[in-house]
Amino acid sequence: MIQNKYKILLVEDESNIRNLVATMLEAANYQTILAGTCSEAKSLYTSYLPDLVILDLGLPDMDGMNLLDFIRRDALTPIIVLSARTNEADKIAALDKGANDYVTKPFGAGELLARVRAALRNARFSTSVGRVSDGRFELNGLEIDYDARRVFVKGEEIKLTQTEYNIVALLSENCGKMMTYAAIIKAIWGGVSQEGSVKKLQVNMANIRKKFGDKPGEQNYFVNELGVGYRMNE
Repeated sequence: MIQNKYKILLVEDESNIRNLVATMLEAANYQTILAGTCSEAKSLYTSYLPDLVILDLGLPDMDGMNLLDFIRRDALTPIIVLSARTNEADKIAALDKGANDYVTKPFGAGELLARVRAALRNARFSTSVGRVSDGRFELNGLEIDYDARRVFVKGEEIKLTQTEYNIVALLSENCGKMMTYAAIIKAIWGGVSQEGSVKKLQVNMANIRKKFGDKPGEQNYFVNELGVGYRMNE
C-alpha cells in the first residue's frame, strides 16, 4: 500500500480519546501530530502546517474556537470539530467561523474517517486547476456550466429558477462543506438569517431536491442537517 503523506493535527486534551483517534488515523496511514492544549496546537500548526486539523473545543487553556480563529486568519486548512457539545448553536458558531465539519462525541470510527477523507478530497478539489477557472463543475453525473448558468444531471438539463441556481452554485463551490442557513442566506439574499428567510431557503431547497430527483433515505446530492444547514454531498 502506498503510504499516505497527509499530516493531521489532532487537538484533544483527553488522553484516552486522543490515543484512540491517533491509533485510528495511523492505521489509515495518516501521520498524526498530537496537541493537548490550544497554545501547543498553535505552535505545532505553525511548525508542521498540517493538511487537516481535528479540533476539540473544550481545551484546558482556552476555547478551541480560539484556534479556529487563529488558523482562519490566513489559511483554508480543513478543520473538523470533534466535540461533546451537541447544542445546535455551538455547531452553527463553529461552522460559521470556518470549520469544515462538526462531529459530536461519542462518534463512530468509520464515520470520522469518512469525514476526514471527504474534507481532504474537498480541499484538493477546491484548489485544483479548472474547477471554477474553466467555468465547469462535475460530480457523479452532475454538471454545472457556470458561464451559461446551466445545470445537468446525467446529461439532462435541470430547469432552475435564478434563486435555485444561485443556491446550487454556492453549494457546489463549497462541495463537501456544511453551509449554515445563515451563511447561505447572506450569500444568496444578502440579509440576516431570520425565521422567514430560513423558511424561504427550505422551500427553495425542497424544490431543488425534487428537480434533482433526490429521494429520502438515499445517497443524494444534498444533505440537510436539521437546524444547521446544507451540504453538497461528495
